[in-house]
Amino acid sequence: MEQSFALRQSTHLWGDRARCRRVAAWLFVCCALIFAVVVIGGATRLTRSGLSIVEWQPILGTLPPITDAQWQEVFSKYQQTPEYQKVNTGMSLHEFKRIFWWEYFHRLLGRAVGVAFFVPLLYFALRRWIGVGLGVRLLGIFLLGALQGALGWYMVKSGLVDDPRVSQYRLTAHLGLAFLIFAAILWTALSVLTPEPARPDPARRRLHRFATALSAIVFLMALSGGLVAGVHGGLAYNTFPLMNGHLLPPEYFALEPWYRNLFQNVAAVQFDHRLIAWLLAILVPLFWSLSRSLQLDPRARVACNLLLLALVVQIGLGISTLLLIVPIPLAVAHQAGALTLFATSIWVCHELR
Repeated sequence: MEQSFALRQSTHLWGDRARCRRVAAWLFVCCALIFAVVVIGGATRLTRSGLSIVEWQPILGTLPPITDAQWQEVFSKYQQTPEYQKVNTGMSLHEFKRIFWWEYFHRLLGRAVGVAFFVPLLYFALRRWIGVGLGVRLLGIFLLGALQGALGWYMVKSGLVDDPRVSQYRLTAHLGLAFLIFAAILWTALSVLTPEPARPDPARRRLHRFATALSAIVFLMALSGGLVAGVHGGLAYNTFPLMNGHLLPPEYFALEPWYRNLFQNVAAVQFDHRLIAWLLAILVPLFWSLSRSLQLDPRARVACNLLLLALVVQIGLGISTLLLIVPIPLAVAHQAGALTLFATSIWVCHELR
């Protein structure tokens, strides 16, 4: 891939494998931190903790309340929100602290990702371990991370109004950008660590295109999962494989105009999420079968096998979460499984590039 070759040529670290490993290790650590942010974000949403902090203070907000007076001030601000007045009326300070800490740690870990990414980036740039091409790419990823923080607050603001729940559109955008940032860092780490392969044969190129399409579908499924979460779709149609006895729920086109159903109708949003999962349940085994017919190196073979395994686990988690009416541990595992499946699909694409 010409772009990867250009990236390799524009760095200073390629002749030193030890430096390659250090830069890649740093990027993999950033991926792990983002993974943790996504998982804690899912727990924050499921415990209805995301609206507990009603201000966005990127710097001052790093320190939590300590004294009783500080806790009373934060709690007083929450008591003025629609969520407290319409959902959590009478909540005690002790109960408030439980939801506060989920949101606090989610925000704190997001800040930690920014520091863990920017400080080593500055260090490696000053040491001339990375050149202009890689440096520009990494700086662009950092700016996307800053945008993600602003988008997170934009999402929270949508729930601080009369209807005390965040917009499913903003929630989905927040989740989708997290996945894209994760993918960009993971791809860069793999490119730093793994030498560019020889030009593949036509069959391998076709398999690579197939893998790229699968990654796009997995990303689409993650976005549809964000919409399901945003409309609380997991609390309805808790049967499988049919939806309350129907293949296509009769409420699918309940809203007008028709396109509103795709984003706001619980029946349609959940059906679409299931449909994408069924599509992957067909395409990923087909991809795996095709990969078995090619002479792949061991690492690529492992990646293809893990893609099939990750899909099986993720579908199992999704069905279990639905049938058990969204228990928090299972739902969090399902969100973690979505990012794991996406990461595996990115790895497969990279191995077949």
